[in-house]
Amino acid sequence: MAVGRPKRELVLSAEEHAQVSALAASRSLPHAIVARAKLVLWAAQGESNFAIAQRLGWSMPTVGKWRRRFVEYRVTGLHDELRPGRPRTYGDEQVAGLINRVLRSKPKNATHWSVRSVAEQTAISKSTVARYFTLFGLQPHCSKSFTLTTTPPTNIRGSKPGWHVTSSCGSDS
Repeated sequence: MAVGRPKRELVLSAEEHAQVSALAASRSLPHAIVARAKLVLWAAQGESNFAIAQRLGWSMPTVGKWRRRFVEYRVTGLHDELRPGRPRTYGDEQVAGLINRVLRSKPKNATHWSVRSVAEQTAISKSTVARYFTLFGLQPHCSKSFTLTTTPPTNIRGSKPGWHVTSSCGSDS
């Protein structure tokens, strides 16, 4: 005789089994999603929550939570719910406009955009603009150019004088 609350039976359709198997075998998805997919497959094979908890190193309540989420929401239930927090201040359009402005234009009276000049033009704070520069790898002060030199670069073996790509950031030469 079973002890504890009865569990709802977890039955997978052929399509769901294929989807969950693909998730469980993935090497590129986050580990948490892969582990939840394995949990579903083992539960569908009839393993107990205790045995699954032992295999995954999870607590019984955690196994029960993800099993219930799958029974209720199916494959979409394996993903985390949105967590509470401060909503984004700037939309995708504003961020895209900032990036396009930096990449496709030059400011008046300057050779390149700075964090402060972009912040002034877009009405986005300097710290947020700096965060976007870092996030998207924007370095407006680094410009690759071709220059005619009479001495070869010392770091390239066998290089001869002539045209060389130079960068004001140093590591891209």
